[in-house]
Amino acid sequence: MTKIGVFVGSLRKDSWNRKVANELVSLLPEGYETEFFEIGNLPLYNEDWDQSGSVPEVVQDFRKAVAGVDAFIWTTPEYNRGVPGVLKNAIDVASKPMQDAVFAGKPSLIASASTGSMGGFGSNHHLRQTLVFVNSPVVAQPEIYLSFIDKAYDESGKMKAGTRDFLAKGIEAFTKLIGHYQA
Repeated sequence: MTKIGVFVGSLRKDSWNRKVANELVSLLPEGYETEFFEIGNLPLYNEDWDQSGSVPEVVQDFRKAVAGVDAFIWTTPEYNRGVPGVLKNAIDVASKPMQDAVFAGKPSLIASASTGSMGGFGSNHHLRQTLVFVNSPVVAQPEIYLSFIDKAYDESGKMKAGTRDFLAKGIEAFTKLIGHYQA
């Protein structure tokens, strides 16, 4: 069983990015299980924790959980052309100390969603750059930018077929990438 960790970069109750994450998870084939990481309760990263050996328990638990998965799905809105601070903080908290390399060699799929026309292009690439640094191979194609995400759902709240089909292509590429790294 391959375990996928899911990061949602929005804390908003009715987050479009959480809805997208749920759609992506629903498209995973059999043999995959998921764990959504709640990142809103993490303290801001402080290097003193690791230097003094006084890492808060919530941080220790989070790091263990992240280390225990095989790959990652990331969904992010765009705040001021970058990833939300809460998402960047989660990466910083989990990735330290660097020698533990909890993201290294573990594939990632990024999807960004926005009610605007650019679909979170800036945040998607900002996140991609950070994941490259922590050595997480990222699905290159398809790049998933979902513009006008509020229009991607029908009146009943179900994602429209065209958008869902596009996400399915992303999941297909993601599972192939995972297979490559697990071989």
